[in-house]
Amino acid sequence: MAKRDYYDVLGVSRNADQAEIKSAYRKLAIKYHPDKNPNNHEAEDKFKEAAEAYEVLSNPEKRQRYNQFGHAGASGGYGGGSMNMEDIFSQFGDIFGGGGSPFESFFGGGGSSRGGRRIVKGSNLRIKVKLTLQEIANGAEKKIKVNKQVVCTTCDGSGAKDKSSFHTCRTCGGTGAVRRVTSTILGQMQTTSTCPTCNGEGVEITAKCTTCHGDGLVRGEETITINIPAGVSEGMQLSMGGKGNAAPRGGVPGDLIILIEEIPHETLKRDGINVIYDLYVNFVDATLGTSVEVPTIDGKAKIKIDPGTQGGKILRLKGKGVPEVNSYHKGDQLVYVNVWTPKTVSSDEKQLLENLRNSPNFKPQPGKSEKTFFERIKEYFE
Repeated sequence: MAKRDYYDVLGVSRNADQAEIKSAYRKLAIKYHPDKNPNNHEAEDKFKEAAEAYEVLSNPEKRQRYNQFGHAGASGGYGGGSMNMEDIFSQFGDIFGGGGSPFESFFGGGGSSRGGRRIVKGSNLRIKVKLTLQEIANGAEKKIKVNKQVVCTTCDGSGAKDKSSFHTCRTCGGTGAVRRVTSTILGQMQTTSTCPTCNGEGVEITAKCTTCHGDGLVRGEETITINIPAGVSEGMQLSMGGKGNAAPRGGVPGDLIILIEEIPHETLKRDGINVIYDLYVNFVDATLGTSVEVPTIDGKAKIKIDPGTQGGKILRLKGKGVPEVNSYHKGDQLVYVNVWTPKTVSSDEKQLLENLRNSPNFKPQPGKSEKTFFERIKEYFE
């Protein structure tokens, strides 16, 4: 099922400012929050959908890529997977202005199992993927081995030697946060901050895991399948949620950022969604006409050179270019005809050419129908 437009999901216009986007998401998150809609899978899907839309549209860079390339160019809109609950709760708590669970102030704190503990997110990873012109035109599936931080299997990411090697933090009582009351001229004021003893995790480790030395993470390798949509371009970034570095203590994994690199084609040059090929013909073929084969992205195509073809003429092969991302529209292949002038000739060839030098048909006679080079370029790109 195709993803809905993010602006439609939040019910805002494409010109909406950040305040409108934030307000729209807040209303939807409250409406469809799982605590208000227990065992309602449809509400849960709408809750995740709204969070995914907000995650992109609230970020100026991601919003710009989304506006230009659609879901394939947006971080969080690639890879076919929605955001999970931990992503939402850990990233968007500021929307609701509360500590711990971002929804405690609205639902009494009883619906969340996280309490006040800080949820850690793993760092993002960046990799480069090189693609041929054919892979760019048709889309590609790449299996990439990624070296990254993974959860330690010895301690299951807890960082502790065993189940008896940690206890509830004595400073915060397991909440992950400490509250301080200070007296001011206006009365007593209460502030809440991350517990300095356990760094918001709610527990203290008494004996560290011997494999990961208490980090909960080790270096590992994962083979990841990346589905590249057709039409991507040099420098475009795609994102796969949850495929970056793992986070300790059951945290949320980071994202995998994929940077696209194009491998230059031997004979074709890309210009946006069009591809360009320089065809060289001798002046005999240009004069008498001929048929030639030219390379295309997917093989070869036979084209006709009409008699009297002038150098600089541009022939168009419709639909032989690159598709636009998330679109059925494809570019064309433009064949630039260059008439080749020999640099050296034999004595017999020279004599033949001398005999033709003063022939009336060999004298340049450009008419009004003959377009200049710049007129031809303008015509094909309008």
